[in-house]
Amino acid sequence: MFGFLLVVLLLVGLFMTVVVLLQAGKGGGLAAMGGAGGTAADGVIGGRQAATLLTKSTWVSGGAFLFLALVLSVISSRQAGPEGSILRDQFQAPAVAPTPVLPGTDAPATTDPAGATPAPGTTPAPGTTPPDGTP
Repeated sequence: MFGFLLVVLLLVGLFMTVVVLLQAGKGGGLAAMGGAGGTAADGVIGGRQAATLLTKSTWVSGGAFLFLALVLSVISSRQAGPEGSILRDQFQAPAVAPTPVLPGTDAPATTDPAGATPAPGTTPAPGTTPPDGTP
């Protein structure tokens, strides 16, 4: 349904473009409303011009274009559904602490299962293996 209406909207837009370009310029646009072209009241209240086939088709295609654009916007907003905010998802995601990297190495630092690494030059507790792997 959405694809069909979108194609119809594109065809109406192309038709309206052709119809507008086929119309002859009447010289009564905004530039003629001031100065030597007459007063603003003459342009607004002035006599009504004859409605040609091109003028009527411009109005009809313009109305159809606006109506189809409104219908398509309503359809697309209903199909999207409430997904929530991107920012809300980022703030609700659990923060994972990055693994620290030792200076001069590319490998991440490992933690000692006992919870503490002995200071350099000290002997580890009996029954534990030092971090460098020597017994």
